[in-house]
Amino acid sequence: MYARLFSGFGALAGALIGLMVVLVCVDVVGRNLGVTSLPWIIELTELALPLATLLAAPWLLHRNEHVRLDLLHNVLPARQLARLDRLVSGVGVLLCAAVVWYSIRVIEDNIAIGALVMKSFVFPEWWLFVPVPVSFGLMAVEFARRALHGPARKPDDMAGGDGGRS
Repeated sequence: MYARLFSGFGALAGALIGLMVVLVCVDVVGRNLGVTSLPWIIELTELALPLATLLAAPWLLHRNEHVRLDLLHNVLPARQLARLDRLVSGVGVLLCAAVVWYSIRVIEDNIAIGALVMKSFVFPEWWLFVPVPVSFGLMAVEFARRALHGPARKPDDMAGGDGGRS
C-alpha cells in the first residue's frame, strides 16, 4: 500500500506532463492554422507544472532517484555512507516538516482573507497550496523511514543492479 501511494503520485505526475504536452501541441497547431488560441491552455499548463513537480518529488525520493551528489557515494566506505544517508534523511525530515508547517499556515491565511485566483479560471487561491503540505508530508514520512531503515532499493536494483547508487 505504501509503495502504491508513491507510485500513484508518480503516475499522476506523468499523466499531467503528458496532458501538458498534448495541450501545448494543440495550442501551437491551432495558432499555426489560424484557429483561435485557447488562453486557458497556457494557464492550465502554468498550474500543472508545479503540481507535477510536487507529485513526482515523493515518488522519486521513495525510488531513491532524487538529485544527490554521487561523489561521496563513490569515495566513502559503505558504513560511513549509510551513516551519512541516515543523517541527511534526518535533516530532510526536519526541512520537510518545516515546509509542511509553513504551507499549512499559508493555506489558513488564504482561507481567512478569501483570496481568489482570477484569470481564465476563478478559484480560491488556497487550492494552489494544498499539494505542498501533502507532497512535503509524504517526503517527510519517506525521509523518516530512510533515517530508520536506510533507502529503499529500486525495483530494478533488486535484481542485482547497483544498489541505488546510479
